[in-house]
Amino acid sequence: MTDPFFLSILLLALLAIGGLSIGLAMICASSVYLALKGFDSSIAAETLLQGLFNSYTLLAIPLFILAADIMNVGSLADRLLRFAEALVGRFKGGLGHVNVVSSLIFSGMSGSAVADAVGMGKIIIGMMTKDGRYSASYAAAITAASATIGPIIPPSIPMVLYALVSDQSVGYLFAAGMMPGLLMGLVLMVMNMIIAHTRNFPTDTSVPLRDIPRVTFQAIPALLLPVILLGGIYGGIMTPTEAAAVAAFYALFVSVTFYRSVSIKQFYQTLLGSARSTATIGILIAGALTFQYVVTRENVPVSLSNWLAHFELSRTGFLIAINVLFLALGCILESGAILLIIVPIFIPTAQALGIDLVHFGVIVVVNAMLGLITPPYGLLLFIVASVTKEPLTKIVRELVPFLIALFIALGIITFVPDFVLWLPRLLGYRG
Repeated sequence: MTDPFFLSILLLALLAIGGLSIGLAMICASSVYLALKGFDSSIAAETLLQGLFNSYTLLAIPLFILAADIMNVGSLADRLLRFAEALVGRFKGGLGHVNVVSSLIFSGMSGSAVADAVGMGKIIIGMMTKDGRYSASYAAAITAASATIGPIIPPSIPMVLYALVSDQSVGYLFAAGMMPGLLMGLVLMVMNMIIAHTRNFPTDTSVPLRDIPRVTFQAIPALLLPVILLGGIYGGIMTPTEAAAVAAFYALFVSVTFYRSVSIKQFYQTLLGSARSTATIGILIAGALTFQYVVTRENVPVSLSNWLAHFELSRTGFLIAINVLFLALGCILESGAILLIIVPIFIPTAQALGIDLVHFGVIVVVNAMLGLITPPYGLLLFIVASVTKEPLTKIVRELVPFLIALFIALGIITFVPDFVLWLPRLLGYRG
C-alpha cells in the first residue's frame, strides 16, 4: 500500500501546480493524510484553531498590512519619496538612489515587500521613466530589488512568521534585521552608481537646497512613525503586536489630521483591501499549521536531522547548503510557505550545530525575500512587470547585477553572525 505521507505530499504538489492556493492545498493534503491514517478529521480543525488563537503575535500581521495600506492611499508615501529625492536625488543616477533610499525608509513602516513594490514602487517607476531618462525595464528591476529590503528592516511580517515557528523573540528578530537591511541598501546603491557611470545616466533634477528644510519638515510626521514604532518596542513600552496597532492608528491619524489625504470612502476601501490581504495570509498560516501536524506525526525534522548527521556537515557547510536550498525553493514557492513549512524542519539541525536561531532567522528571511525576485516564480517580478508592461525577460536581464550585489550581502549576513547580532546584543539579547 502506498504511504499516506507520500500521497499527501503528491496531492499537495498537484493541487499547487493546478493553481489552488498553497494554504488550501496544505489543508486538503493534511485532511487526506488524516483520513488514510484513520485519525479523526477534526484534528485538522483543532490544530488550526489552537495555532491561530494561541498566537498573540499573529495579530501584528493584519495591523502592519493595514498601516502599509493607509500609507499608500494617503500621501505619506509621496512625502517620503520627496524627502528621499532631497537626500540623494542630486547624484548621477539619482532616481535609482532615491528608489533604494525610499525603500529603506518605507520598509521601517510597512514590513512588506509587496506593499513597498505596489505603493512606493508605482510612484518611483513613473518618475524614473518620465521623459525616457531611464528604461522601464531598469526602473522595474531596481524597484523589485530594493523592495526586498522591506521585510528585513523592522517591522517585518516574515520575521513574525519565523518567530511563530521558532519560538524566538519578535523584538530581537526585528533588531537583527536592521544592519542586514542597511547593508542590502548599500550594495544596491553601489551597483546603481556603477551602472549609472557605465551607461552615463543623466544627473536628475534635484530638490533645490533652499527647499530641503521645507521638504524635511513636511516629511517629519511620516518619519516619526518608525521612531515611535521601534522606540516603543525596544523601550519596553509596547509589544510588537501593540506596536503594529499603534502604527496603523498613527498612519491614519497623520493622513487625516496633518495631510488631509484620506476620505471615508478611501478608508473603507483600504479596510477591504487589508482584509483580503490578511485573509490570504491567514489561509496560508492555517494550512501550514495543519500540515506541520502531519510533518510532526511523521517525525520528519528528527529524521532529516539524523540523515544530515551522516554527512558530518560543519556549521559552514550546513549554512551553504541552506542558502542553496532556500534560494532554489524561492524560485518555486512563496516566502510564507517556505518560512512556515520548510524552515521548521531545519531548526533542530541548526540548534544541534550551535547556530544562533535569531541569526538563522535573518538568513532564511533574506533568502525568502531574494526568492521574490528569482525567476521563474518571482512574485515581485510579476508585480513590476504588470506596472511597466515590460517583458519579464528584459526585467530579469537588468536585474542580474542587483542580484549579484544582494548575493554578496547574503554571504556577509550568513558568515559574519556578529554583524547580524550586534544590535540585538546591544539591546540585551544573550544568544
